[in-house]
Amino acid sequence: MSIQTSDEKGRTGAVRAALVRSIKEECGVFGIFNQDGSAAAPDLYYGLSALQHRGQEAAGIAVCDTFGPKGNITWHKEMGLVSEVFHPDTLNALQGNLGIGHVRYSTTGSSTAENAQPLVLKYLKGTLALAHNGNLTNALSLRQELEESGTIFHTTTDSEVIACLIARERTRAACVEDAILQTARKLKGGYALVIMSPRKLIGVRDPLGLKPLCLGKRNGSYVLASESCALSAVGAEFVRDILPGEIVTIRKDEICSDCRLTQEKHAHCIFEYIYFARLDSALDGVSVYDARIRAGKALALSHPADADLVTGVPDSGLAAAMGFAQASGLPFALAFHKNSYVGRTFIKPTQKERESAVHLKLSVLGSVVAGKRLVLIDDSIVRGTTMASLIRMLKQAGAKEVHVRISSPPFLYPCYYGTDVPSNDQLIASSHTANEICARIGADSLGYMRIEDLAKMTGDLPLCKACFDNQYPV
Repeated sequence: MSIQTSDEKGRTGAVRAALVRSIKEECGVFGIFNQDGSAAAPDLYYGLSALQHRGQEAAGIAVCDTFGPKGNITWHKEMGLVSEVFHPDTLNALQGNLGIGHVRYSTTGSSTAENAQPLVLKYLKGTLALAHNGNLTNALSLRQELEESGTIFHTTTDSEVIACLIARERTRAACVEDAILQTARKLKGGYALVIMSPRKLIGVRDPLGLKPLCLGKRNGSYVLASESCALSAVGAEFVRDILPGEIVTIRKDEICSDCRLTQEKHAHCIFEYIYFARLDSALDGVSVYDARIRAGKALALSHPADADLVTGVPDSGLAAAMGFAQASGLPFALAFHKNSYVGRTFIKPTQKERESAVHLKLSVLGSVVAGKRLVLIDDSIVRGTTMASLIRMLKQAGAKEVHVRISSPPFLYPCYYGTDVPSNDQLIASSHTANEICARIGADSLGYMRIEDLAKMTGDLPLCKACFDNQYPV
């Protein structure tokens, strides 16, 4: 099935990309093998919808009928939300019981239709579809190596680098799993992959465990997903997290695990727990909801405030605000109404447009905040413009004081593993002290979570927190 790339769709995607706030996750991946022969496309639709928070620029599905002609993969992908890209007629045309899907934000590669996933390749040994979450730190050198050997690229993503490496390795490997193993040995960075060959569904997780991936089961169906919330969306039970460095192959009536890439050193992305993942997900044995509650409690102990009530910025700040309220003994209340029909978080090029975007997404509940001293919890401050707008809105609605508490340490360094933390010159904390930021955003006080308290969120789970401490695991 061809990709629809009309000018109108391209403009829509470009507008959405321009609006997205600078801190964003790379993508969400989903795969399902219905071994009873039932259609995979509806399940992929619901699974991707549950992962929509991980990517709002583009969506795509590729399917294969394991009972039909070998190698016949059909797909559809476009710029837009899952509900915009797929309609009943579109899903009905995607006939097959094995499939993978993808929702995308761009970090490597521009926000254009040709960079939408899954990527589908036809090569010497057959066909392959791939969906990728993450970012490679050695993508440019790998791409140059492939180009020098004659590879022609059709996208600007590092995902295509991975797909082309697998295709090249497959020409001398006994099976696609061996080709994937040899490819993964060359990759550096964070990645979670779901790969479909005509008879197999394969999941791959980077050896550090930077990017999440889990396995689920529903009767005779097996599911791979970025988050456990997507398993629930299709009625599948959580089986386990894919191990860092593990390659899992799902065939008819068989699951195989290859752990030759596993290693002792792990570094799970802390921002999955702070912001990215959905509240009802559990990643590597840690409930996201519980982690954010614990973050709020730690914040209340390290940065208490003399206030009347605690509130949070929807959505990712709410659970931490509840934790802060529990630990401080202050009441919790909702201070904002969120417009659910506006994207997750927005940014515009000019100050006026940024303020308009914030007002479009959130409105203040005046009767809650009038005459009150508030503790306002959010997950991060990047440039500071959004927080300044929120504080101004609260004070215009009658709030006496706004004490800001952030459930992460200050962003000081860029991320190279698939979290789109911008360069240092765009991070307000890299050039301003906490007191200076407090004055710039108009807060009455400002407190960040301490780096040493991050472990309280996730227990003994080894973490990557390089955007806070400059200690990169790769």
